Amino acid sequence: MIEFKQLGDSCQIVGRLSQDDVKQLWAQRTQLLAADTQTLDLRGLDYSDSAGMAFLLELLSQHPSQLRLSAPSPQVKRLIDLYDLQEFFTE
Repeated sequence: MIEFKQLGDSCQIVGRLSQDDVKQLWAQRTQLLAADTQTLDLRGLDYSDSAGMAFLLELLSQHPSQLRLSAPSPQVKRLIDLYDLQEFFTE
């Protein structure tokens, strides 16, 4: 199960994000983040498949000028490197 924990202008994503989760979250994608969210903190994201990564990029596309992804877990970092997505992440 995946959780979105809003902490000020940061949203911590905790759990696993797979294709099945994306299917369930898709209709809610515009309501998952507060309007002033600037960072998606991924340190608690234990697992993501390619559908999960695409979902994160969809969330980014909703706030293109202000939202960045940060602190990817080691498994998520491997996907970032595999798909050459470093430009979307802050350290």
